[in-house]
Amino acid sequence: MILQGEHILIAELKRGSKEAFDRIYKLYAGRLLVYCMRYTKSREDAEEIVQDVFVALWKGRETIRQEESLCSLLFIMSKHRVINAYRATLNSPVYEDYVDYQNELSAGEDCHRMEYEQYVRIVTSAIRQLPPTQQQVITLSRFSQLSNKEIAERLSLSEQTVKNQLSVGLRTLRTLLAKTLLTSVVGLLLNIVNSWF
Repeated sequence: MILQGEHILIAELKRGSKEAFDRIYKLYAGRLLVYCMRYTKSREDAEEIVQDVFVALWKGRETIRQEESLCSLLFIMSKHRVINAYRATLNSPVYEDYVDYQNELSAGEDCHRMEYEQYVRIVTSAIRQLPPTQQQVITLSRFSQLSNKEIAERLSLSEQTVKNQLSVGLRTLRTLLAKTLLTSVVGLLLNIVNSWF
C-alpha cells in the first residue's frame, strides 16, 4: 500500500531532490534500523545495512517505479542485505528461508521476536551437537569475529586445523539446521492437515 504523499516523494526523488531523500530517510531509517537489529543483534551491523540501503536507494532512484511503495521497497532491500550479512558470517542458506518466513508472518512484533528466539535456540542446539573443538572454532569465528590466526593462538591449534575444523563444522551445522527446520516445517504441515479433518 502506498502511503499518501509517497508518490510525490518518489517523483521528487527520481528528479534528484535531496530534500525528498532526507524526508524518506527520516520516515524510514528508524524502522529499518529496528528491523535489521532484530536479525543482526548488532547496532553497528544494522546501521551499516541501513546506510547501504539508502545509498542504493539514491543511486537507483531513477529506476524506482512510480507505483512502488517506499516502505516495501526499503524493507525488501534491507532483507536482502541482512541475508547477505548473515551468509557472510555463517553461510547458511537456511537463514534466507527463515527471513522470508518471518516477512510473511502477519502477526505482531511479539510473534517475530518469539520466532527469532526459537531460531536462535535451534542454532545453539545444533552447535552443541558438534564436537567440542568445532563448537569453539565456530563460536570464536562467527560470533566473536576472530580470525583463524587468533583462534589458533587462543586454542593452541595450527591455522590449518582451525580452517579444517571450521569447514567441517559449518558443513555439519548446515546439515543439522536443514534437518531441524525441515522437521519443524513437516510438523507444522501435519498440524494444519490434521486441523482440516
